[in-house]
Amino acid sequence: MLKINADRLLNDLKQLRSFGAASPGVVRLALSPIDMESRRWLADRMSDAGLDAVVDGVGTVFGRSRKSGAALLIGSHTDTQPTGGWLDGAMGVIYGLEIARALAESKETSHLAVDVASWSDEEGTFAGFLGSRSFIGEPVNETIARARNREGQWLKDALETAGLTGAPRVRLERGRHVAYMEPHIEQGGRLEATGKSIGVVTAIVGIRELRVRFTGQRNHAGTTPMSIRRDAGAALVGFIARMNEAFQQLVASDTVWTVGRIDLDPGSLSVVPGQADMYLQFRDANAARLLAMEQKLAELVRDFNSEGGVGAALATLHEPEEPVTMDKALQEHLANASEAAAPGQWVRMPSGASHDAQLIARHIPACMLFVPSIGGVSHDFIEDTAEEHIVLGCQVAATAAVAILQEMTARRS
Repeated sequence: MLKINADRLLNDLKQLRSFGAASPGVVRLALSPIDMESRRWLADRMSDAGLDAVVDGVGTVFGRSRKSGAALLIGSHTDTQPTGGWLDGAMGVIYGLEIARALAESKETSHLAVDVASWSDEEGTFAGFLGSRSFIGEPVNETIARARNREGQWLKDALETAGLTGAPRVRLERGRHVAYMEPHIEQGGRLEATGKSIGVVTAIVGIRELRVRFTGQRNHAGTTPMSIRRDAGAALVGFIARMNEAFQQLVASDTVWTVGRIDLDPGSLSVVPGQADMYLQFRDANAARLLAMEQKLAELVRDFNSEGGVGAALATLHEPEEPVTMDKALQEHLANASEAAAPGQWVRMPSGASHDAQLIARHIPACMLFVPSIGGVSHDFIEDTAEEHIVLGCQVAATAAVAILQEMTARRS
């Protein structure tokens, strides 16, 4: 079995952590000066590993193996949230780097090709999944022209400042890239709660984001009797209770829904709200269930409006994200590698978070591997994973990578 170098893996992860360190977390926003510094460091590490490394025209760091034949692409992202953890995304990239090195150091596997990617702006500082979208050939020029970060900086200006304007962009090589693997921290608490060490991802959930706007009548909070009020805020709160009860009849154990924001107009203690907006997101790996939830929500709004008083209107906020199933054959390779390294300590599970893999999976077979997040925490400075789980996850990914490449190579011979 191919053996990774655990010390080298952990040292590289800790070195990457130093770029934008905000103890114990990291602030490394996409295309910021510290992000670009880390990308140049990463490209150097890839070159040291024998990969042909570039930082492309949208900021993706790409290390291409010099080996010919079928190549497995391993990657994730190294940009962070404004209060980011040190492993979200970064771990998967360094896994890829370590696996490429370990393959080259073994006579039995030195002929196998692994390419490594750190996709640009997965976290959406300017435009989410910019690097992977560009890689699969989506037209991103319009995005580059119109996207800005929350400080108002234009994406095109950030690329120019980073020296990337006009630089070539890496593209999926369909005759070469036979599969994609994205190792990642779980970003949730299921593995830890069940005492498991590895998660083999079955699917990445779909997402729906909607707004329900309630319209009543502003009025004086002291002089308007409760019996004649058209209180949009009170209507919203009551509607949430109805929605929760209705959704409970439709969902599965992995379904989640969140009212993440409520706006009251005018938002004064002395004014009965005349308008109230609730912003809702729900996620599930089953497309039919997502549709059923959408239909139920629309039905609830219709029933609410039939009662009179305060009115309600439903609106879709963003294009829906559909669930993406991970390739079954690749899942089996990960499952076999998990059982070999950690018998009985792995589980199949969906990903409740979005990842670059969901885009790349539309073009080539893709798979994902999870390791536990301590306390189930991510997107926060205290995000962490035990070193033993980091090392174990990389060993599982390496073992699976060899099996995947050997199978793909045999098919072509």
